[in-house]
Parts: sequence; structure tokens; C-alpha cells
Amino acid sequence: MRGLDGAAVQVCDYAMPTGKLGLMGPVAKPAPGTLPLRGDLAHIALAGTHLAAHYVVPHRAKVGAQGAQMLDTARSDAEVSVELNAGATVEVLDMGAHHVWCCLGPEGPSGYILTERLEGLAEF
Repeated sequence: MRGLDGAAVQVCDYAMPTGKLGLMGPVAKPAPGTLPLRGDLAHIALAGTHLAAHYVVPHRAKVGAQGAQMLDTARSDAEVSVELNAGATVEVLDMGAHHVWCCLGPEGPSGYILTERLEGLAEF
């Protein structure tokens, strides 16, 4: 797959949901930082079980040489939920000015990492 600039983009391999999707009853809201689910956006693997306005097929990125901290929110004073070592792979779901919202997989954890701590984001 190619990005808007023609560069190769590494897309994660997740199957699109098949069959009938719908609201089948109440689902417990996961704690923040667990499943990659926000009110506006969710990981494509959650499409059959959780409601969101949009679903995303994530892109893979690597944590740079300095390592990274996964934060609960996209704020510099946010609590650190996970420490990531250099070379760790994350699944990027959304990009902001200074942080990306990402996860380690569809089961989580999810959170925000400083954009400068990830390699390969220029391809998006």
C-alpha cells in the first residue's frame, strides 16, 4: 500500500469484518488505556464487538532508539501506563500534532506516544 506521497506504508494484517454487524445489547465500557477504543475511533478488530463512529486498520511503527512512554492522555503531564523499549512495534491508529494514539494490539494496551519517539511516521 502507498501513502499520499507515494511512499510504502506498512499496514497491519487484519481482516475486515464479515457478516451482519449491529448493536446486539449492552457491552461493558473498557477502562481507558486498555482496548484501542475511543468514542470516535476504534481498532478494526473491535468492529464486531464495540461501537465507534469510525474503525481504523492500523499502521505499524517502531519505537526509536530512546524508547518511549505510552501515556494515558495526549498531554505532557499525563500518567505513564507502559514503558516501551527501543525497537518495540506499535500499531498507530491516529496522529495528532505531537502525539500518536496507538496500541500494542487489538487487546491493548492503548495510549499516546510522543510522535518524535517513533520511526517511520513520515510514510503516513
